[in-house]
Amino acid sequence: MNTTETLHQMQELRLQGMHHAYRSQLEQPLNRQLDSHEMVARLVEAEMLSRSQEKTAYYLKLARLRQPAIPEQVECSAARNLTKQQLGLLLEGQYLKHGQNMLITGPTGCGKSFLGCALGHHACLLGHKTAYFNMNRFIEKMTLARLDGSYIKLLNHLERQGLIILDDFGLQPLTQDLRLALLQILEDRYGRKSVIIISQLPVSK
Repeated sequence: MNTTETLHQMQELRLQGMHHAYRSQLEQPLNRQLDSHEMVARLVEAEMLSRSQEKTAYYLKLARLRQPAIPEQVECSAARNLTKQQLGLLLEGQYLKHGQNMLITGPTGCGKSFLGCALGHHACLLGHKTAYFNMNRFIEKMTLARLDGSYIKLLNHLERQGLIILDDFGLQPLTQDLRLALLQILEDRYGRKSVIIISQLPVSK
């Protein structure tokens, strides 16, 4: 058996996880190498893990999250009206599976955007495409799409996202066109895919 050729074929087939795991096995002494059945299982497991990591990295790149936040860094306290139990339930991802929406409110500097980005990061880990926008960027993107004729394409792109995060919501008034666009996006996602809205405005507003 030509192991060098096998390693080369794995690279040709872009089986990077298998390639790394197989090369690691070949570096072990013969008496510590796995038998054929265990070897196949280990290589398949390594390839699946590698692809999952690549997919997550790709989703995180596309999400363009404002902050590199992860759930482990989120502070839970009574003052922030967020408990570890509540955060734990969110991290289970049931709201994503059921297309439920979330509103995060609070004064400037309380960590709203950080929490939203941490949830966005975790959504990517769970395999959900995520798109983050602050409202200024969202308004610019929607306005430009209407001007250059890509509006329907943009709506279709947003509809495919498992999670959309809209940050700094309500800081500036929306035009009638933008209100209709936002309504269309919410209707397209209703009961199927989730939206997180982050705002300084209290719920009553």
